Amino acid sequence: MVFKSPFVLGLIPFVLLLLIWIKAKGRQAYFRFPSSRLVDRLPATWKIRFQFLPDLIRLLVVLLFLIALAGPRVVLQETVHKAEGIDIVLAIDISSSMLAEDFMINGQRKNRLEIVKEVVKEFIQQRQHDRIGLVAFAALAYTAVPLTTDYSWLEQNLERLEIGLIKDGTAVGSAIASSVSRLESSDAKSKIIILLTDGVSNAGQVDPISAARAAEAYRIKIYTIGAGTKGFVPFPAKDVFGRKVYQRVKIDMDEEVLKKIAQLTGGEFFLATNTESLREVYKEIDKLEKTKIEERGFVQYQELFGAALAVALVLLLAEILLSRTVLLKVP
Repeated sequence: MVFKSPFVLGLIPFVLLLLIWIKAKGRQAYFRFPSSRLVDRLPATWKIRFQFLPDLIRLLVVLLFLIALAGPRVVLQETVHKAEGIDIVLAIDISSSMLAEDFMINGQRKNRLEIVKEVVKEFIQQRQHDRIGLVAFAALAYTAVPLTTDYSWLEQNLERLEIGLIKDGTAVGSAIASSVSRLESSDAKSKIIILLTDGVSNAGQVDPISAARAAEAYRIKIYTIGAGTKGFVPFPAKDVFGRKVYQRVKIDMDEEVLKKIAQLTGGEFFLATNTESLREVYKEIDKLEKTKIEERGFVQYQELFGAALAVALVLLLAEILLSRTVLLKVP
């Protein structure tokens, strides 16, 4: 139990001592007998034994009034706590190479983008206090979602990402530059970009290394993920009858550039060649990026001053009744 105005409790001893002193100094009515022998042998009745009771109750009433004035309360819920929160931009490649179906989930072949969306959604669901943004890129880069804590809206826009929305190509430098523009004005203690691609940077007017140096200047860490198996991969196509068939297509990945980007900014490079390894990559990043912050909240209380007042009033009523009836003093 805590008190809203605890200084009032410090007044209790002085107030009670004052009341006792006033009671002791007060003049009481009495009968004068010519000799005490007339009353010495009279037995002490229960009324005489309990004559102190109204005074004691009166002191208790004053004590309870002072406690009520101090504002007693019980903490029901404490929401001021230490939390973990950073600013994150997820940069996802949606170029045509992401159509390759070398990943599987639940025994079924899926293209790289479908698997990435599933895994990224799981990553989002693991975060609780972070602001997360989403950048999609192919030959160009655009902000699909600015930094937000509305994870439901973020997931909806993640689901809307489709291959073919942007001119085909892989502009890694533009993706980094667009992500940096989302984070440069952030005052978060930790700012990161998680960039996922399966190809070689072949589009855009921004060099990937130059963009990484700009991120470094803003103290933005970049984790790079190379998604996909090396060499020839199954790529979907249509035969003359419109049926889905697979062609063996070689898709190159520039691991050296991705490693250099991560190294320049203090991040790490990861290679994910299947669904499980991709999950592990995002889990590893989730573990690495935890920054302690203090989240402002509020405290819910149950006020007890009403209960203290109610008990005081009941005792006051009892004192009045006792003083006017069974413990009435005459004179």
